[in-house]
Amino acid sequence: MQSTAEMMEGSILYGQRVIDYTCSTVDRKTLEIAVHPDASVVVKAPAGTDVGAIEAKLRKRARWIVNQQDYFKQFNPRTPQRHYISGETHLYLGKQYQLKVSVGDANKVRLKHGVFEVSCWQKVAPHMTKRLMEQWYAQKAAEQFAQSLERCWPKIARYGYHKPSIVIQRMEKRWGSLSENGTLTLNVELVKASKECIDYVMIHELCHLKHHDHSADFYQLLAALLPEWRHLKQKLELRLA
Repeated sequence: MQSTAEMMEGSILYGQRVIDYTCSTVDRKTLEIAVHPDASVVVKAPAGTDVGAIEAKLRKRARWIVNQQDYFKQFNPRTPQRHYISGETHLYLGKQYQLKVSVGDANKVRLKHGVFEVSCWQKVAPHMTKRLMEQWYAQKAAEQFAQSLERCWPKIARYGYHKPSIVIQRMEKRWGSLSENGTLTLNVELVKASKECIDYVMIHELCHLKHHDHSADFYQLLAALLPEWRHLKQKLELRLA
């Protein structure tokens, strides 16, 4: 184990799995273990706590820790590779739609009669189709995420928090995050999931207004606001796998 003045780093073994952690000693009476969205394990311990006592607590909670780390795998979107050619399918709001690409008098995308119709000016090119589709998804994400926030906000508004602003971007390892200043960032890819799954991610992030980590209190609040969150989590994982 290596240590600095108030921060320590170490690891324990749980079966064949290594759990790395960081621990800060602070002025508090109890020891707290939190698993963050990046799967990092952060411990806050009362000043003077023995390393052995910290690691004993970690071993006692090891099963919960690895379950939490596995839980966050859902925030790593996995979608099949797309070639942006006619005949393949693309998701939107949880449903698959066939793609039809053709030459037209303007660059445009429209979803009509269950088909993504993409028109490319002068010639059909996969890179152009991809760009047009990404622009369309970004526009729809802005609309759908705003509607989701309006649907979900009443569940958390009673706690007196300010409604967060939404930022949409492509994220590598998660579906959403909430910054300390209250900015809600959502992955544009989430618009490919169903509305109920979008709402699940929305409520998950809104719960961070009250609980900034993934403690037991966080999950108690999530379950109170969305009792079926585990089902929706699984549905999101399976649909976008």
